[in-house]
Amino acid sequence: MAPYLWKLLPILLVFGGVLGIVPLLVFLERKICALIQDRLGPNRVGILGPDSPLEILGIKTGEKRFLGGLMQPLADAIKLIAKEDIIPPHVEKYLFEFAPFFALLPPFLAFAVIPVGAPLMIDGKEMPLVVADVGVGFLWILAVASLSAYGVALGGWASNNKYALLGGIRATAQMISYEIGLGMALLAVAMQYQSVEPVQIVKQQVEGGFLGWGVFHQPLAFLLFTICAFAENNRLPFDLPECEAELVGGYHTEYSSMKFGMFFQGEYIAMLTMGGLLATLFLGGWHYPGYAALSASDSGFVQIVAVVLSLVSFGIKTMGFVLFSMWVRWTLPRFRYDQLMNLGWKVIVPVALFNIVLTAMLNIH
Repeated sequence: MAPYLWKLLPILLVFGGVLGIVPLLVFLERKICALIQDRLGPNRVGILGPDSPLEILGIKTGEKRFLGGLMQPLADAIKLIAKEDIIPPHVEKYLFEFAPFFALLPPFLAFAVIPVGAPLMIDGKEMPLVVADVGVGFLWILAVASLSAYGVALGGWASNNKYALLGGIRATAQMISYEIGLGMALLAVAMQYQSVEPVQIVKQQVEGGFLGWGVFHQPLAFLLFTICAFAENNRLPFDLPECEAELVGGYHTEYSSMKFGMFFQGEYIAMLTMGGLLATLFLGGWHYPGYAALSASDSGFVQIVAVVLSLVSFGIKTMGFVLFSMWVRWTLPRFRYDQLMNLGWKVIVPVALFNIVLTAMLNIH
């Protein structure tokens, strides 16, 4: 049973870690927003601060600028769970209730093929730290991630609300448009490494050392992927499907309670998935300078340290993309819809095609 029990480790690491980190991302987003706008942000509900459990018990802690609101995500979760789940009478009930699951599940499933750490050696066998090491690799990611469009489209249409419907239509057109550029960027990576398996792509980057990372071989694909990832996740400056100034709340205008929370959670999980994929294909995955020396050691303890550091390395790279997304959100204004579509079809697609041709020419043997 030992090999099967060890297979549970990547499942717990990936799904447990993703679910556990989402509340932290909400807290970071609100704090980063506040710092950029010269505000405090959440600063009262927390371990430290005037309304903290310690202060209530009479233990003086004083208000802290950053850690004061550390328990705010928990308060938000309790609020969402406790709120009444309102289903308006004019909606298509079954599709209305089903849509949030389509927004939440695809990013989860996409993360399943991303290796999160260096492989473990168990009884002389190499076990990659990935939930599902499938042969189709990031083709699975593209197929599953595209299902997110159904979540926002169904949510917008089933709400039977003009603002929600416009948001759903915008989201569908935007996702389809930018998926083409995203797929072409990934195709260039597949041509570069002659593989569509994330585990094999990371392995080749590890063998090439720091300069073997994909960003040095495919800088244009890296740039295209980053832009398309923002559009796929409906993040500013591509958040036209929500666009509060025009559409109230877009496709989730009619949603409340945990159904709204599922849309919200799906967005942050999608950010983690895109960050993990970006790290895997362009930043060496879990690789870090010095890994080869540590993994070559005869000491089992040193090898475990090498694996733990690989997990930390992957986490830092993934979080780097997430923090960059938050920074961009509170720095840049959103595009007009015609600007968004022009960028997708008149700039991203032609440049991605040029990059594919260039990659093919450079890799002729």
